[in-house]
Amino acid sequence: MKTNNILLSVVAVSLLFLTSCGDEFLNRDPKSLLTPENYFNQESDLTSYTLDLFTNNEVFYTESNYFSKDGDTDDMSGINNANDKYAPGRWKTPQTGGYWDFGTIRKINYFLQTVLPKYNAGKISGDANMIKHDIGEAYVIRASIYFTRLKQLGDFPIIKEALVDNEAILKAASKRAPQNEVARFIISDLDSAILLLKDVAPDGLRNRLSKPCAQLLKSRVALYEGTWLKYFKGTAFVPGGTGWPGATKDYNKDFRYASGSIDAEIDYFLTQAMDASKAVADITPLETNNKGIQQSVTDPANKYFNMWNEVDLSSHAEVMFWRRYDLTLNVTNGVAMEAGKGNSGNGLTRGFIDSYLMANGLPIYAPGSGYMGDDSINTLRMNRDNRLQIFVKVPKQLNILLFNPKGDHSVRVEPYPSILSALGNDRYTTGYANRKGLSYDEAQYGNFLGYTGEVIFRGAEAYLNYIEASFEKTGSINPDASKYWKAIRDRAGVDNDYTKTIAATDMSKEALNDWGAYSGGAQINTTLYNIRRERRNELEAEGFRKDDLRRWRAMDQMIIASGGAPYHIEGFKLWGPLQKWYNDAKGKTLLKFNKGTASNVSDPALSIYLRPHQIVKSNIGYDGYKWCMAHYWEPIASEHFLQTSDDYTDPTTSPIYQNPGWTTTPNTAPVGF
Repeated sequence: MKTNNILLSVVAVSLLFLTSCGDEFLNRDPKSLLTPENYFNQESDLTSYTLDLFTNNEVFYTESNYFSKDGDTDDMSGINNANDKYAPGRWKTPQTGGYWDFGTIRKINYFLQTVLPKYNAGKISGDANMIKHDIGEAYVIRASIYFTRLKQLGDFPIIKEALVDNEAILKAASKRAPQNEVARFIISDLDSAILLLKDVAPDGLRNRLSKPCAQLLKSRVALYEGTWLKYFKGTAFVPGGTGWPGATKDYNKDFRYASGSIDAEIDYFLTQAMDASKAVADITPLETNNKGIQQSVTDPANKYFNMWNEVDLSSHAEVMFWRRYDLTLNVTNGVAMEAGKGNSGNGLTRGFIDSYLMANGLPIYAPGSGYMGDDSINTLRMNRDNRLQIFVKVPKQLNILLFNPKGDHSVRVEPYPSILSALGNDRYTTGYANRKGLSYDEAQYGNFLGYTGEVIFRGAEAYLNYIEASFEKTGSINPDASKYWKAIRDRAGVDNDYTKTIAATDMSKEALNDWGAYSGGAQINTTLYNIRRERRNELEAEGFRKDDLRRWRAMDQMIIASGGAPYHIEGFKLWGPLQKWYNDAKGKTLLKFNKGTASNVSDPALSIYLRPHQIVKSNIGYDGYKWCMAHYWEPIASEHFLQTSDDYTDPTTSPIYQNPGWTTTPNTAPVGF
């Protein structure tokens, strides 16, 4: 019989225990001798294991930057070729790899199936509340991993135990559960966590989870699934929809929505999102914003701005969970360094900049808005939403207020946007650069030797989740949603009368530069659009945009085969007064276009705004971003079908089915989508 690893990165039953920082661990049996009988018998064992899962978690503890998380969307773009996802025919089924992976899931399952019987039997010594908390954290980690799989693949196997290396067992476990059932499983895990976790993180610093963190994640998951089912209803991308590939497998022949219908299921998830987000929003205050941009050590600090650049984030009540970095332990990041330069080659787009309201609550195009135009970066910020003012870089701003020669990668004074830089990471791709994450302390500017904290969960998301979920469920703004919305706008320095904004919104104008203005290829109503706008502006560069665009089904308008049109990413208004920034000492322009590979900017005949993907014709995005329906999900690599097939050669005999439009043949593009 052929050995195969169809489910697990590691299928052998090994404990995979972490290296402990505590001295007591050094006195324990060698790892090779550890067994369930002599480990997980005291609370410190549980803590060590769960903390290691956090440290190596693919979801929570990733590199903390605010420059690429929203990259390859209408918010942020890199200088290099557009992503293959925006060039139908280029993205193809891989031979190996992908999100069909169960390594971390297995570690958590092993923990839970070993610990829970001991816990229920009272065989684990230590603080009873901390034992419960450790178990609760494991549930949250499993939920977070499953949520990643849900977003990337949709239907996915629900596995609750660490399976042995038996081919028949592993093959049977490869059956994909319908996505709504996966979402319900995630919510079940989070409900378990909510019952077990402490109300306040046990370390007192919020470097560990708490009950509100699980509630916030629950609201995120429920909102995602509820809106996905709503906007993909009737398609192959929802269970039971036309062409749903799950219907090809006998094990799905009796599929029924747990709530009785897809509409009832949508309502269930939106209700869950409302309840969970309200529980968090009602106890989590927003950080204060004095609206200022600190330019000297004597200027009042802006706590809202500093929420992304301080070493210790425990003083920020809005921050519910954050990661600590430590130079002495060689646990560092490059956040400040990249924020001080060109955002690692990722620039904010014109569409994103234009989405911000005026301080009076009017869109920039509305009569009487007071918009000063975009002939300069400074004037376009005048009288605007304060988030635009403090989080977008402006030439001549002071980036450093506390000087330290060890910060040898700092840029003390903000330059004119370096759109011509030969160093990709330093280049201001669109001319607009994000300031979120920039530290005033030059000590943070060693070469990837920064140690500012990373925000993982914060309260504003709960406010936004509730506003959206409640409107999607009822079609109206209820008193709680109104209260939360006004609080966010008050902090942003925007007139909190959102009805004035809604009345002044022209969807034909918004749809030009905001993919979130669409769902399923059709423009949405003005109230929902402004809810999405608020989310876009508040969560800028924090990694939500890709997921939001997917669940809203907000890219259909770029499907050429369905009558859509390509979208061109644009940056600042280069071809105007700003072009003088790019003259040499003799006043001769350094800007080159229509020079083949020697070109360094886009042709003004195409647009007066810089188009980073139309500088050279070989760029994948030169003809604009285009979409393919299949691209809403990742393909499953072909190896997984072969490894689970009857004879290892015929993928049709595998219990796994491919995602809509994708084939099981490696190096092939989607068909029929």
